[in-house]
Amino acid sequence: MPPKSNPILGLTPKRRAGARPPLVFILGPCAIESEKMIQRHAAKIAAICSELGVNWVLKASYDKANRTSGKSFRAALNPREACALLAMLGQEYEVPVTTDVHSPAEAEMAAEWIDILQIPAFLCRQTDLLTAAAHTGRVINVKKGQFLAPDDVPHIANKLLAAGNDRFFFTERGTTFGYHNLVADMRSLFWIRELGFRVVFDATHSVQRPGGGNGRTTGDGALAPVLARAAVAAGVDGVFMEVHENPAKALSDGPNQIPLRQLRSVLSKLVKIHEAAA
Repeated sequence: MPPKSNPILGLTPKRRAGARPPLVFILGPCAIESEKMIQRHAAKIAAICSELGVNWVLKASYDKANRTSGKSFRAALNPREACALLAMLGQEYEVPVTTDVHSPAEAEMAAEWIDILQIPAFLCRQTDLLTAAAHTGRVINVKKGQFLAPDDVPHIANKLLAAGNDRFFFTERGTTFGYHNLVADMRSLFWIRELGFRVVFDATHSVQRPGGGNGRTTGDGALAPVLARAAVAAGVDGVFMEVHENPAKALSDGPNQIPLRQLRSVLSKLVKIHEAAA
């Protein structure tokens, strides 16, 4: 895999207090629905990001292992095929690629192809998974569980550091608020950064309504750009946003995803906010 210049690949968890690093965007559909689908999305996202001159990472899941219903879509390709496809697209567009892993074996497999291994929020305290991911030497993105407070993340960081990996960051994706609802507390971004860790804001999963659709996760996708703007103003290292050419027909998390046709406008506003707040 050729070297990539994206700043997120060279990160260490510690950051200078008050620093405003270059903003990185983690972008892509929720899931790989087909080979042609992810190729089409990657090409369109790459063109927009190239036009705007922003740093970005291509994301997509090869297996939606955590679904409300056992009848929901999980995967279109086998994991190795999907990871190889993501790596190929990363080479083509010269960007890092990321996907989520669910077990130590998957972490080892995906690390052959993937630049940034994502730890799902529900698995963020699984010691064996964290250790296995850390041992790969890849950058690790830990989604902060909906059940955790910001001051819980050092315990996760210490597991990664003990396994010899200091190349990681945390992603805030909302906190459980009653039933079928999440709330995005912008104070969390400040507190995680004050602890000395890099933090990304997940704008699309933060607007989910988990299980709120009678066996389906629903959400308020129109609010994702609003929360993203607030997060950038608050100070983050990056923004995670799932985008889809037709969210209404997406096979996973459609209600939360931002329509691809809106991406240029959304990114432009976030870049301007980041520059103004610097």
